[in-house]
Formats: sequence, C-alpha cells, structure tokens
Amino acid sequence: MSVSYSMGKSASFFSDPSPLVLRAVPSGGSADEKPPQGGLCCVEIHTLPSLPSVGSQSRELGYLGTCLICCCHMCLLCYQEAENLVATVVPTHLAAAVPEVAVYLKESVGNSTRIDYGTGHEAAFAAFLCCLCKIGVLRVDDQIAIVFKVFNRYLEVMRKLQKTYRMEPAGSQGVWGLDDFQFLPFIWGSSQLIDHPYLEPRHFVDEKAVNENHKDYMFLECILFITEMKTGPFAEHSNQLWNISAVPSWSKVNQGLIRMYKAECLEKFPVIQHFKFGSLLPIHPVTSSC
Repeated sequence: MSVSYSMGKSASFFSDPSPLVLRAVPSGGSADEKPPQGGLCCVEIHTLPSLPSVGSQSRELGYLGTCLICCCHMCLLCYQEAENLVATVVPTHLAAAVPEVAVYLKESVGNSTRIDYGTGHEAAFAAFLCCLCKIGVLRVDDQIAIVFKVFNRYLEVMRKLQKTYRMEPAGSQGVWGLDDFQFLPFIWGSSQLIDHPYLEPRHFVDEKAVNENHKDYMFLECILFITEMKTGPFAEHSNQLWNISAVPSWSKVNQGLIRMYKAECLEKFPVIQHFKFGSLLPIHPVTSSC
C-alpha cells in the first residue's frame, strides 16, 4: 500500500490545499465564497432535520436503542440516496462514474454494523472529494470552498452524529492518538494558522484563546469539540496534542501532522484495509509516469 498509486494521489490531496492558499483564511471563507457545485451533494445528503428528536429518544432507549436508531438513520441519510445525489452534480457524459464516486460517500458516515466512525471514514469522504476533482466536477480553484464550506459541513454533521448517537471511535489509540475521530482538519487547520500574527501553537491549549477564535479557525474548532466531549485535564486525555502545543511554529506543526497522517493512517493496515479501490483510485503500483 505504501507504494500504491492511490496512496500517492490521496497523500497529495490530503496535504493540499497549499498552506499558501489556506493561511489566514477564516473558516467561513470570504464573504462572497460559494460552495463548489459538486460539493452541494454532501450538503444536501447530510440534512438532518430529525436528529434532535431522535437524539432525545435514543437517550431514553439506552445504548442498544441508540445503535438501532443510528443504523437506520445512517442508511436513510446516505446509503439509499448517495447515488441519486451524486448523479445530480455529475454531468450526464460522466454518469458512468456515479456508482464509483458514490461508494466513497456511502463509506464516509461510519460503519452501520459496528456503529463506529474514525479516520478511515473521514478518508473516504476526502476520497469522494478527490474523485470529484479527478472527473472535473470540482476544480483546483475551488479548494478554499472545498475545505471551509464542504468539508467543514461534513465535520459538523459527523460531530452531530458522534454527540447524538455516541458512536464508537474506530481504531482509536486512546490518549496516545491525535484524536478519536478526525485527522484532516488538524492538517488543514494548522495550515490555515501558518504565519498568524498572534495565535501560536501554545495558544490552542488556552481555553480563552480557543473560545474567542474557534469559529474562524478549523484547528481550534477541533480542540473545542474535544474539550466538549472529554473530561479531565487536557494533557491527560489528549497527550499527543498537548505535546504538539510545544512546537514553536504552525509550519512545523503542519509538516509533522502530514508525516504522521501518512504513517498512522494511510500506511496502517487496520485503517486502510476497508478503503475502496476502483478506476479512479486504483491499487496498482506507482510508475514513473504517475
């Protein structure tokens, strides 16, 4: 897997957009920034009007009831509609690609059997976006909107599911892992903060700094979510992040996270074993022309 064509493409896509593009851009994007048309698929597919009421029911039913409802909703929200929604944003002449692209969207909401979610599912959503780029539905010029509109919306939905259904983290390393559920927003979020005039890595363990700036910065939004979901001293429940806060610059944080993502996610069999391969992201070895 470490020399596969797909991993090379995925690693490139995950480590992009370039820090030069993302830095100092608020998570909301510019005032006139619009989501790329292809990204509307995920925005529509993750409309969750019934989640609050279902969440209250699941608390009464207990864990097994939560699991049952979660299974039903994950299927209804994604599996049954994925191809139809992808088809609405893919041009007719590319219709043959719809089933393959939709597979990654289906995989991105977690596993409905194990009721878990982790970096492998997150990678599936990134692969979905990568495929849309490969077939020309999304463009390089869309990268700010891809990250801060589309991917950010995906994060909002997955966090809602994690809170409401108490989904198990898939492949979590516990206190020694970066995060139970996500990784990519830390990469793109640290890129966003490179050369920031006053926010340094040491500030993300400062509750006041996080509360004041989380709406504008993806990395700090991740930190806020962790503190909402976990109890106890930050240094104990998120030791890896605590250590990262001592790194002197966001540039070094970003470079280190990219290396960590390749080593801990893309090159780890337990994470990547469920990844789907096809004509858009094939498994064949890299050649000099790739």
